[in-house]
Amino acid sequence: MTERPLELPGFAHLYSGKVRDLYSPLGSDGQPRQDQVLLVASDRLSAFDFVLQTPIPDKGAVLTQLSLWWFERLEDLIPHHVVSTEVPDAVAGRAVLVERLDMLPVECVARAYLTGGGLREYQTDGLVSGVRLPDGLVDGSRLPEPVFTPSTKAPGGEHDQPMSYEQVVAEIGADRAADVADLTRRILQRGNDIAVDRGVIIADTKVEFGMRADGHVVLADEVLTPDSSRFWPADQWQPGRTQPSFDKEFVREWLTSSESGWDKASGQEPPALPEHVVEKTRAKYVEAYERLTGRSFG
Repeated sequence: MTERPLELPGFAHLYSGKVRDLYSPLGSDGQPRQDQVLLVASDRLSAFDFVLQTPIPDKGAVLTQLSLWWFERLEDLIPHHVVSTEVPDAVAGRAVLVERLDMLPVECVARAYLTGGGLREYQTDGLVSGVRLPDGLVDGSRLPEPVFTPSTKAPGGEHDQPMSYEQVVAEIGADRAADVADLTRRILQRGNDIAVDRGVIIADTKVEFGMRADGHVVLADEVLTPDSSRFWPADQWQPGRTQPSFDKEFVREWLTSSESGWDKASGQEPPALPEHVVEKTRAKYVEAYERLTGRSFG
């Protein structure tokens, strides 16, 4: 799906990813600044490495506002990249002005519960990203403690691949690997410490880190959102089955159902989402935001 980027006065379009658009603020000389980026969250949704034809209304605003809420609650663990929430009216509520960082070339993932790709790995040899897990775990099992299960950052259209810790060390160095592994686990643990009192389990999460010029690690992109994490209603958690969720797993399940008529293995683009799936997905994102923050959305 192609979508023309917005024209934003005072900003130059840099790049459009699957679900975000990046702009550079223009300096007084009319040239793009090199120290800041406007990060705009769109309503696009990706699944199975495809950008779906059908946007989810308000998704970008939910992810942006929830990330800002979490950044405040993680500040004592790690600094974040947000410079300002003063943004052009056309993207108000779904954009932030952030530091331009040197992003680490590793998808930093932590798991507190076993499901999804981690479960499939575990069922093969009892390992997830080279980490040995206890015997007898099932879909939805809680792990003794959060584990760091990184993956590659694949180019567009390709699948991320699990990485061992040794591969992360080879990619970014031993000290930095130790830092981001610890931070990723602590962010997930902090998230669950807060979420559990609000009736939400955060099963796993993906975190993005960047480097400042002085070598400091900074939390970037989004954090603990329904796009980067699996959110489950705590009162319905039942190991041994697929868990109900507040995230885009609902869309993945519809796409692989007989109703969609899509064959995941075909390589063909997924079909448009029907209205009832769009409405329910939006409702799940909004409910996740409202449960966690205690605020009304909109």
